[in-house]
Amino acid sequence: MNKLTHFDASGQAHMVNVGDKPNTHRIAIATGKITMLPETFKMVEAGTHKKGDVLGIARIAGIQASKRTSDLIPLCHPLALTHVGLEFEVNPQESSIICQVRAETTGPTGVEMEALTAVQVALLTIYDMCKAVDRGMVMGDVKILEKSGGKSGTWKKVK
Repeated sequence: MNKLTHFDASGQAHMVNVGDKPNTHRIAIATGKITMLPETFKMVEAGTHKKGDVLGIARIAGIQASKRTSDLIPLCHPLALTHVGLEFEVNPQESSIICQVRAETTGPTGVEMEALTAVQVALLTIYDMCKAVDRGMVMGDVKILEKSGGKSGTWKKVK
C-alpha cells in the first residue's frame, strides 16, 4: 500500500512537492446525485422554480467552485484549469439528478479534487435553491469515475 503523501517523515502535514513532476494533460471525471420529492423534481426539471433556473445556477456554482478548490482544501495546489464541464442527468423515476463533472488541466498534479468540489457545490446549490420546499433532499454517491494523466496513467472505477 502506498503511504499518505500529505505527511512528512515525522507525521506533520505538508503540501506535496510537485516541482519535479512533468506537466501532462490530466483529466478527472466525478459524479454525485441528489434525490428529492417528486414535486420538487418537477419544478426543477420544468424550470418553474420561483428562484429561476436551478440547474443553470448550479452549473455555474460548480464551475466557480472548481476554480476555488485550493482555497477550500488546505493542501491542494492551485491549478490552472483548462476545462471544466458540468452536466446534469435527470431521472424522473427516482426524482433524482445526477451531476457529472469533467475537469482538465495540463500540469504536474491531478484534478480529482477540482472535479469532486464542483460536484459537491453543484449539488449543494440545488439543495440551497430548493430547501424552502423540500428540506429532505439527500445528496450522495459522490465519487471519481475516471482519472488520467501523470505517471499513474488512466484509472477507471470498476462498476
